[in-house]
Amino acid sequence: MELHNAVGIITGASSGIGWATAKRLSGAGAKLVVTARRQERLDQLVEEMSGEAVAVAGSIVDPSLPQGLIDAAIRHFGRLDFVFNNAGIMNVGKVDEVDDDAMTTMIRVNFEAAARLAYAAVKVFKPQGHGDLITTSSILGLKVRPGAAVYSGTKFAIEAMSEALRLELAGTGVRVMVIEPGYTATDLQSHWKPEQKLSLKATKQPVQAADIARAVQFMLEQPNYVVIPRMLMLPMEQTL
Repeated sequence: MELHNAVGIITGASSGIGWATAKRLSGAGAKLVVTARRQERLDQLVEEMSGEAVAVAGSIVDPSLPQGLIDAAIRHFGRLDFVFNNAGIMNVGKVDEVDDDAMTTMIRVNFEAAARLAYAAVKVFKPQGHGDLITTSSILGLKVRPGAAVYSGTKFAIEAMSEALRLELAGTGVRVMVIEPGYTATDLQSHWKPEQKLSLKATKQPVQAADIARAVQFMLEQPNYVVIPRMLMLPMEQTL
C-alpha cells in the first residue's frame, strides 16, 4: 500500500502503540480516523499529527462504534483503505484473587469489540477489492502463563479469527494480519500490583511503542501481492 493519502482507522489511539502508530502513519501521509475514550487525549494527538485526522471519542465496546468510525472515514476522506484494530486492556490475576467483572470486561474489549470492527471493516474492503486489517495480538496469543489465562484466551481468539479471515479472503485483495508484541513499554500494565510487575523488571530494554508503529507501517507498505500474516516482536532479552 502507498500510505500517502491512504485512509485508515486506528483504535486505542490515546496512548501507547495506538498513539505512536497514528503519529508515524500520519507522518507518512495517511489520513486517519483515531478513536479512544478520552476526547482530550485524541484532540492533543490530532494537534501533534502532521497530516489530516479526525478524532471520534467513544467506548470501543459500543456496538455502534465500528460503523461510526467507518462512516467518519468515508464522510471526511471518501474511502477506507486500512484498519489498525489495536484497542485492548490487560487484567491479570490468580484464580483466588481475580476480579470476575474485570475479566469479563477484558473479553469484551479485547475480542468482542475487535471482532465487531474486523467484520465491519472487511465488509467494506471485500467489495472494493482492497484493504488491510491489522489487529494487535500478543506473545500471549501464542503461549500461556499463570495468572494471564483470560488475557491469553482473548489473544488466542484474535489469532484464530484473523487466520480464518485471512483464509476466507485470500485472493480478494484484502489482507488480514496480526502483530504480536512481547513486553512493550506502554501503560498496559500501569494498574498492576507491584508483585505482578516483578517479572517485567528483569527486562532492561522493553520494546517501545515506536518500534511497533514502525512494524505496522512495514506491514502496510508491502506490495499488494505480499501479506505478512503474523509478526512477532520481542525484547532481545525475552524468551518464549
